[in-house]
Order: sequence, then structure tokens, then C-alpha cells
Amino acid sequence: MNIRAFFALTLPDSVVRWLADHADTLCEFDRKTEINWVDSDRYHLTLCFLGDINLNQVEELEKCAREKLADFSSFQVHINKAEYYKVNKRLALVAALPDLHEELQVLHELMINVATEAGLKYEEDDFKPHVTLGRLPGKNTFKAPKEWPALDMYSLADSVVLFQSKPGEDGSIYTPLFEIPLKDLA
Repeated sequence: MNIRAFFALTLPDSVVRWLADHADTLCEFDRKTEINWVDSDRYHLTLCFLGDINLNQVEELEKCAREKLADFSSFQVHINKAEYYKVNKRLALVAALPDLHEELQVLHELMINVATEAGLKYEEDDFKPHVTLGRLPGKNTFKAPKEWPALDMYSLADSVVLFQSKPGEDGSIYTPLFEIPLKDLA
């Protein structure tokens, strides 16, 4: 049995509320109502999208991730902009993007290494860690604003989660398959 999966950072409730308020302000740019806005209870910061995997690979992913993350310390993620982000021919996003500082870049690359060591092919060369606020088809008439409303918030990256993604009636349903805490900053 195959499942769709991705690595992500969870977000605290306070950051989720700020992002939901920010998404509300972005609705004014969706003049043709093309964007399918994501419910805030589904917000997370995607580190690495794996696509379809089988259940046996989940065990290998967890084993590899635990080894690679054993000495990785928690850190602050600065989410500081929103933008239109074309993922591929079929999908575009309105996403909140973090500043890609060293720790986040290293963590993103580490999760790609975990995926490849577990036998998965990772093919998203231009992937950016992001929080999906809304989805729209790759072919659309959305006009991104010249200047997006300001965004400036911090979130603690203190664990990495492998989520399963299942299509649901009101958008994707995310189920955590395993969570690996990062070393405490203190």
C-alpha cells in the first residue's frame, strides 16, 4: 500500500493564529476566487515532500531520520514573507516562506538525505521550505501583488514530523506517522 508523505515542522498555536490572520489579509488579492485557502488547523512548515512511499519505507525513514537528527539542535525559524510559488505545472501556492538561514537549509538538506538513504528518489530541485496558505491550479490568472503585506514572525523548530497526506472533502488530511524531537536549545 502506498501513501503520500512529507517531512515538516509543526507550528505552535500562536504562529498558526498569526498566519491565519495574514492569510485573511491576502484574500483581497484573490479577486477571481481561484485560491483554495487552507484551514489554519492544517498549517505546518513543509521541509521535504516525498510523494508516494510504501509502509516499509516508513520504518526505514524513521530509522535514518533518528540517526541523522540525533545531534541536531532546535532553532528559531523566521517566517518573513509570503509569495506566489509555482510548484509544478499542475500546482501553485500562496505560501508563507521562512528566511532560509543556515540551520533551516541544513535541516532541509538532511531530510532529503534521509529520503535518498531510505531508497526514495527526490526530484524537486527548486523546492522551498514553506507554509501553504492556499493552493491553486498551475494554470491560473492570479496576479501576485507587487508588494505583499509584511510578515515577521518566529517559530521554534523543535521536532521533525513525517506526515501522511490523504485527500479529504475539505482539503488534505494530515496524520503524523512519527515525530523526532530535536535537542533542546537550553
